[in-house]
Order: sequence, then structure tokens, then C-alpha cells
Amino acid sequence: MQVKFWGTRGSLPVAATAGEVRNKIVAALTAANGRQFDSGTEIEAFADSLPFAVAGSFGGNTACVELIGESIEDSGQAPNEHVICDIGSGARVLGHAKLATYGPGKPQTYHFFVSHMHWDHLMGLPFFVPIYMPGNRIVMHGCHPNLEAGIRLQMSAPCFPVDFSQIGAKVEFDIMEPGREYEIAGFKVRAKLQLHAGDSYAYRFERNGKSVVYSTDSEHKLEHREEQKTFIDFFQGADLVIFDTMYSLADAITVKADWGHSSNIVAVELCQSARVARLAMFHHEPIHDDAKLCSLLAETRRFEATTRDGHPPLEVISSYDGMSVEL
Repeated sequence: MQVKFWGTRGSLPVAATAGEVRNKIVAALTAANGRQFDSGTEIEAFADSLPFAVAGSFGGNTACVELIGESIEDSGQAPNEHVICDIGSGARVLGHAKLATYGPGKPQTYHFFVSHMHWDHLMGLPFFVPIYMPGNRIVMHGCHPNLEAGIRLQMSAPCFPVDFSQIGAKVEFDIMEPGREYEIAGFKVRAKLQLHAGDSYAYRFERNGKSVVYSTDSEHKLEHREEQKTFIDFFQGADLVIFDTMYSLADAITVKADWGHSSNIVAVELCQSARVARLAMFHHEPIHDDAKLCSLLAETRRFEATTRDGHPPLEVISSYDGMSVEL
């Protein structure tokens, strides 16, 4: 299975400022320190040696994550079926990539699993070009009874100039029951209720012995031990858990308590207890620049290493727009 991150920010899209770009250039030139490069290959090798905060970027699109079966034939996933979590602004880039791969003349089916109805997780839909193409099929999976109403609201006056009724693709709505297992596009899928304003839902996907949990926009109260156990059960043995690490633990339990998000510390503790193989930090705070997010990743890795206490090692990564993870 492959997991592709098309959008990893929380709350709203962000873009690098002119000052941030300038700082990257200054840092790169400082690292070069008068070196001479004889070829483009040498320049590229030097760029690859720079820290991620200098040579790369976490990006600024909001939540959109794709799950791809490693072997379409073995998984039962049809060649034209795509499985995606949330429809944030990253869905715009996803749509362009699919058109570049398949072209407009080959109808595709897109399965979107919607965590919740807040704007940052739906705002990419009007800019997802495949919805305008007749022959395509869009299936919206979710646990909210008002899923269809919320989706339609994204594309209605005065919110957007193109009305939902004008799209060309066939759109279906599938209301799922939390806790029940479904077979969808070659994956076994279960949903779990999470603490967030208006409710949000995590999804666990399993296929050919591999498992991925997508758990964003979820607050975990430290005093709710029984509730934490239900998440440990839901995460149990997963190969990858994509987890909302928007806040520091201090902020999550003080000034931003009841805001519906979690922290890197809680993420590590839950994943360690569930014996998860890999944790992907996700739903990044929009005010955090690349340097800050790299610092948080290093801090989280140190915390994991010092609190392992008999648990198997937990690999910690920080998701960024364009990242691919192979399982």
C-alpha cells in the first residue's frame, strides 16, 4: 500500500512569505560558503544535502490524503478507483495529477472519506476538476447525517459561483455506521467517533495485511482514560497512524482546550500503547513555518526515544504536501 499526502495543514491553507523564501536562500548560500560547482548534478547533490527546512517545505494545502493499493489486481481495487481521505485544498492538486495520468476520456471513481464537515476539510471540492467531467463517479463516504447538505453548501450561492447542480460527474452519498466494517474499493474500512465540534470520525483502512489509520481533528482529554483505551484498540498494530498534532501539549490542555485538536505528545503515547509501527504528524498549525515544524519533529522523536519503556520503536515522521509513504 502507498499513502500519498496532497494536503497536510490544519484550519486554512497557507503560503510561504517573501521573508521565509529569502531566509531559505540566505541559509543555502551560507551553507555553500564560496563553493564552486562544476555541473548541475553537483548543484542538485548539494541541495539534497541541505536540511529539509532549507531545501524543502511542508507546503500549505489543507487535508487530503490518498491510499493506493500496491497491486490493483490482488487488492480487488478496480484500476479506475481512487481512495481519498478528506477534500481539503490539496484535492485541487490531486485532481490535476489524476487528469495528467488518465486524461479526460477515461472515467474514474473517487471515494472520498470525509472526517467532518468543517470548511478546511471540504474546501477543495469546487476546485477538484474531475467533478466537472461527465462519466466520472464521486462517492462521498461519511458518518454525518447531514453529509450531503454540507457538501452541497460548498457549491451554492453565495458561497461559490458554480452551483452543485452544474457539475458533470455522478455524485453519491454513503452514510456509514461507526464501528461497522465495510468493504470499499478493495479495502476493509471502519470509522470511529472522535471529540471535535460537530463530531469528527477516524477511519481505519486494511488491505492484504497492511493497515492505515487516518485520525485528524480529534481532542484527547488526559483524564478520559477509558476513551483513550478505545483509541488504543482502534490504532492497535497499525502500520501507519496519521494523527492530528496541531498543538503542543501545554496549549492543548490550557489555552486551546476544547478546540478539538491534539498534540505530538498524546500521539506518541497512544501509538506506543497500540504498538503502531509509524506515526505521521499531520494537520500542522498554520502559523508554524518549516523550521518550526522540523523542530517539532526532532522534539517528538526525542520524546519517543526516551519514553519507549519496553515498547517496540515507533518511527515518527512529519507529513508534507507531496510526501509518499510505502507500507
